[in-house]
Amino acid sequence: MKHPDNRPVSPFSIPNVRLFIAFKVLFNSRFYYPVFTILFLDFGLTVAQFSILNAVWAASIVLAEVPLGALADIIGRKRLMVMATTVMIIEIAIISFVPVIDPMLIFVVFLINRVLSGFAEAAASGADEAIAYDSLAAKGGEEQWGKVLEVLMRFQSIGFILAMSIGAAIYDPRLMTALFSFFGFDLVFTQEMTMRFPLYLTLVLAVGAFFTTVRMTDTVSPRQEKATGNRVNQAFKLTFEAGMWILKTPFALSVILFGMLFDGVIRMVITLSSQYYRMIELPESVFGLLGSLVAGLGLIVPRIARKIAENKPVAYPVWITAGLTVAGLISMNFFWPFIGLVPALVTYSAMYFTGFFVSYHINRTASSDRRATVLSFKGLAYNISYGVLGVLYALVLKWNRQEARLSGGTQDQLFTDTFFWFPSLFVAGFFFLLVVYRIYLKPKSHS
Repeated sequence: MKHPDNRPVSPFSIPNVRLFIAFKVLFNSRFYYPVFTILFLDFGLTVAQFSILNAVWAASIVLAEVPLGALADIIGRKRLMVMATTVMIIEIAIISFVPVIDPMLIFVVFLINRVLSGFAEAAASGADEAIAYDSLAAKGGEEQWGKVLEVLMRFQSIGFILAMSIGAAIYDPRLMTALFSFFGFDLVFTQEMTMRFPLYLTLVLAVGAFFTTVRMTDTVSPRQEKATGNRVNQAFKLTFEAGMWILKTPFALSVILFGMLFDGVIRMVITLSSQYYRMIELPESVFGLLGSLVAGLGLIVPRIARKIAENKPVAYPVWITAGLTVAGLISMNFFWPFIGLVPALVTYSAMYFTGFFVSYHINRTASSDRRATVLSFKGLAYNISYGVLGVLYALVLKWNRQEARLSGGTQDQLFTDTFFWFPSLFVAGFFFLLVVYRIYLKPKSHS
C-alpha cells in the first residue's frame, strides 16, 4: 500500500480503520465491569439470579453469533454494526433507569438486558473486523493488519484502564461524597445513587459507538449485490458454506481449535481472578488497580506479537503462547503470597497473544465474501469452549465439595485443591490437538 511516489501509506489514513478502532474502544470499555457482580446484587438480584442471567447472556451469543455473522456478509457489515450499537443503547438504558421497586420487575428487565447484550455482542462480532480488514485490503494493505491490531489493543487497554479506575471510583458513595465535599458541594451520595453512575457513563459511550458506526462505509462485494429475496435463507446458506470452508481448510481449522483451547482455559482463570487474588493475600481494595495492571499488558504485548507474527513461522507463536500459558498456570498453583501476581500476569499475557495471533491469521486466510461469517464461527467456538469448561469445572467443584465437607475443608481450600485442573486440562488438550493436527490436518506451509 503506497502513495504514487512509492511512499508507504499509513493504514490509519483509511477512515474505516480509524472508526473501527474507535468503535472497539467505545463498545468494550464499560464502566460497570469492575463492579459487575456487586452491581447486579445491589439492584436486589440474588446470586442464583445472577448466575441465570449470565447463562442467558452466553446462550444468546451462542445462538446468534454465526447467523448474524452470515447476515453481515449478506446485507453489509455496517448495518450489523449500527444494529449492534442501537441494541447496546437500549440494553444499557433499560437498566440505567429501571426503578428499584419490584424484585420481579428488576429481574425481568435485567433478563432483557442480558438477551440484548448477547445479541449486540453477536451482531458486532465478525462484522467489525471484516469491515476494517476489507477496507485495508481494498487499498492493497493486507500486510498492515498486524499494525492495526497492535494499535487497537493499545487503545483498548487505555480505555479499559480508564473504565476500571473510574467505574470503581464513582461506584463508591463515600468517595463521591468526599470528592464533592472537597470542591465545596454539600452533597451526600448513597449506594442507590452511585450504583447507576457507571451505567450512565457506559450509556454515553454507547451513543458514541452508534455515531461511530453510522459514519462507516461498506466495502460492497458481489455476494452483497446479489443478496436479494429471502435473506434469512441466504444467511443460512452462507453459514453452511463458511462452516464447510473451515472444515476443508486445515490451517483455518487449526487456528480456531488452538484458539478455543487457549481462550477457554485462560478466560476461565480470569473469571476466577478475584478469588485467586484473595488466596495470595492481596487486599480487595486493590482489585480495581490490578484490573488496570492487566489491561496495561495490552500496551506491551501487541508490539511483540506483531513482530513474531510477521517474521516467524506459524508454529513459533503457538509454542510461545503455550509456553507462557503452561508456565503461568503451573506457577499459579503454588499460590505464593503477593509474588503470585507475577505468574498470573504471565498467564494473562498469553490471552493477549492468543487474541492477536488468531485475528491476524484468520483474517489473512478467509476471503472477503465470507470473512464476517468465519470470524463469527471463531467467536462461537470460543464461547462454546468457555461454556463447556465452565460446566466441567462446576462438576469438579461439586465432586470435591462433597469430599471437603467430610474432611471439614473450607471454600478457599476447595479452590486451591481444584486449581490444578486448569494446567492439567490445558496440557492434555494441547497435546491432543497436536496429535490431531499432525495426523488429520496435515501441516501446510504458512508463515
